Amino acid sequence: MKHTVIALLAIPLLGHAQTVSMKPSDAGLRVEIDGQLFTEYVTKDTPRPFMYPLIGAAGVNVSRDFPMKKDVPGEERFLDHKHHRSLWFAHSKVNGIDFWGEYLAFGKQEHAGFSEIKAVGNRGSFLAATKWVAPRGATVLTDERRITITALPEGEKTLDFDITLKATEGDVLLGDTKEGTMAMRLCPSLSMNSSKNFVNTGNSTGHAFNSNGVRDHDIWGKHANWVCYFGPDPKGNPVGVVIFSHPSNLRSPTTWHARDYGLFAVNPFGLHDFEPDKPAGAGDYTIKKGDSLTLRYRFYFAKGQPKPEALDARFRDYANGK
Repeated sequence: MKHTVIALLAIPLLGHAQTVSMKPSDAGLRVEIDGQLFTEYVTKDTPRPFMYPLIGAAGVNVSRDFPMKKDVPGEERFLDHKHHRSLWFAHSKVNGIDFWGEYLAFGKQEHAGFSEIKAVGNRGSFLAATKWVAPRGATVLTDERRITITALPEGEKTLDFDITLKATEGDVLLGDTKEGTMAMRLCPSLSMNSSKNFVNTGNSTGHAFNSNGVRDHDIWGKHANWVCYFGPDPKGNPVGVVIFSHPSNLRSPTTWHARDYGLFAVNPFGLHDFEPDKPAGAGDYTIKKGDSLTLRYRFYFAKGQPKPEALDARFRDYANGK
């Protein structure tokens, strides 16, 4: 499908905001801020679309490079979750099919086209349509993603990822498992466990906290409106990466599959894994044929270490449509 678009004439807003533009690329769709790459929505030669790199507030990528780039110092090259591609949306139990991992038989997400690509001033957005396809080729469900990038002063930016899962083919059961769902894989310097196991071999000096004041390793599986990781980017600049889960989302405030080694994921379905006192299947959710489920998330790429009070204020703004 041909794309149309792209960078409309953009007039920067006041307050040193930047200018967002978008253009088709060989891999998918490229997003630039003031002519410099911020991220690319990659659709070519991949089991599922993903966004890479993710340039933080100091101008350095804050997502892991593997497996998009090999032999990056400080990154595990072979054993460490090759399916963790920068920023993506997936789940490992969808009508019993694994759309998260890439082991043996697994489901794939096929990009079905872009639309409504626009960029004005410091904001750009696009729609992407996707088919979720079983190992033998049958379509299980479809989705529509609206992705909006807003450039903020001092190199900060937000990325809104709104996805509507559509049960176009029949009922869709999203199963109870920790392996999902709206996810990002952070660079090693923002993770917390460089010396604990094989997963990261670099200098991991990051920390994390959530909207309820829970910190570091204890954030995993907890309910929260938002989670923040902070620390040095690969060049030593202090930065933060935050995900806000919109209060309209299923089971809000949601649970988080946020690991010490840099997997940063929101998952409202893994209730039994996160809270073992709940029965197996407690997190199951069925979208009936013809119905849909919309989930909304905002990624905030911050300069320095964000303060909890400021993040609470940003969450309120997000909840109120700002």
